[in-house]
Amino acid sequence: MSRKSVTAYQQLSDHFQKISHFEHFAALGDWDQATMMPSAGSDNRAAAMAELARHIHELKNAPELTDWFAEAQQQLTQLSKAQQANLREMLWQWHQANCVPAEIVQAKTAAAYRCEHQWCQQRPANDWQGFKHNLQPLLALVKEEAQSRAAASNVTPYDALLARFEPGMTAARLTQIFDHLSQWLPTLIQQICERQPTLKPVDTNIRYPLSRQQDLGREVMQFLGFDFQQGRLDISAHPFCGGVPGDVRLTTRYDEHSFLPALLGIIHETGHASYEQGLPVAWRGQPAGLARSMGIHESQSLFFEMQLAGSAAFIERLYPMLKRHLSCRDSAAELHQQILRVQPGYIRVDADEVTYPCHIMLRFAAEQALLNGSLDLADLPDFWDQQMQQYLGISTKNNYRDGCMQDIHWAVGEFGYFPSYTLGAMYAAQFRFALEKQLGSLDVLLENDRLPEVLSWLQQHIWQQGSLLDTDTLVQQATGEPLNPDYLHRHLRQRYLS
Repeated sequence: MSRKSVTAYQQLSDHFQKISHFEHFAALGDWDQATMMPSAGSDNRAAAMAELARHIHELKNAPELTDWFAEAQQQLTQLSKAQQANLREMLWQWHQANCVPAEIVQAKTAAAYRCEHQWCQQRPANDWQGFKHNLQPLLALVKEEAQSRAAASNVTPYDALLARFEPGMTAARLTQIFDHLSQWLPTLIQQICERQPTLKPVDTNIRYPLSRQQDLGREVMQFLGFDFQQGRLDISAHPFCGGVPGDVRLTTRYDEHSFLPALLGIIHETGHASYEQGLPVAWRGQPAGLARSMGIHESQSLFFEMQLAGSAAFIERLYPMLKRHLSCRDSAAELHQQILRVQPGYIRVDADEVTYPCHIMLRFAAEQALLNGSLDLADLPDFWDQQMQQYLGISTKNNYRDGCMQDIHWAVGEFGYFPSYTLGAMYAAQFRFALEKQLGSLDVLLENDRLPEVLSWLQQHIWQQGSLLDTDTLVQQATGEPLNPDYLHRHLRQRYLS
């Protein structure tokens, strides 16, 4: 077949398939650095990954793409709806890549790898000065990137970064959502804390061997439908889900004196992984086959962690596994009370679902201030301390490890990501109530071993849609209405106050 007989759309499809292959190995490089790479390999890995990022960026800016896109758009009527969606997503990726010069992409990637590698040692050491030294040049590059994206899209720099994770979302809309949240959340936290039962003291003398926790985690993942032929579980400093749809890499971290954090982390990451494994196989390697947004991605991990694991019926189903692997001494009811414990704390990833949005509102404010220059990086710890006292009544003074250094996101240059977590909690609650309209009470479904029906609903309405629909359309079709934060309020009141 001559090249002239190949349509512009097919040329674009072939080109983006090639990009996907390179991104596959970039994802595995990220995973390997976090799990397997010896520490002395950091500098060479940073250089290699920076070169790979530059190559991918150049592929997305190939000069022939301009003509291919122009021709493909003239042939829209010859494309199916799915192909039109794929073309839309290709255009989006192309536009995002065109916004930023290749030298900034390469420099930022190298700086991020250096910063992340050092963060892994600096955070346990509470070394704010060392981390600040590495974060400062990375933040400068993030600002350059934001300015380039903003100029190309005619939006604010922060909105330009936010769009990378939440296309269509803006800081103004988020501010309205978070303002609404702040009107009822503090009172709700107080009401729940006053009413929750007293828990018996945790016995810190009990040891839960890591190998047994790992075996438990793998069995729970299988119970949740994870396909180990297409993925694996490992250990890292910060839990994450990486890899690619056909090769999903999950990680968690373990505490020998408390198994719940790792278990809940595994359940959370399995939600991410289930979404990745459930994406449309027919569109694998194409932009339309990717996850819709990080907010939708987080909705799936939070659905697993909060909607499922927060149910007493779900804990009853897991309890035999806990007894078998860990000889758990607590009853299923006591474990459920521990999981639903609401208590302001320092660490975002360990926060309960009620106080969690406070951690996100803090970071949302900090990111905007750092980007627009109203907050100097040197003043970030004090800002953090003030916000933590305002939102949760606790201080992080001189506790950088559990304060502004706790997250990996800024260490890898991902500014604009944090709002996705609370958006995800809102989407998850909305999906729960939409699911219940069709299938009945989630608790009853779990009591009657009908988890496969729940997963099938998610598969049909969320996972297999990939990016064939934009976010608002996806939510509208799945639930019958656009994003409605009131469902999160309803969910929390039902679970904690009813």
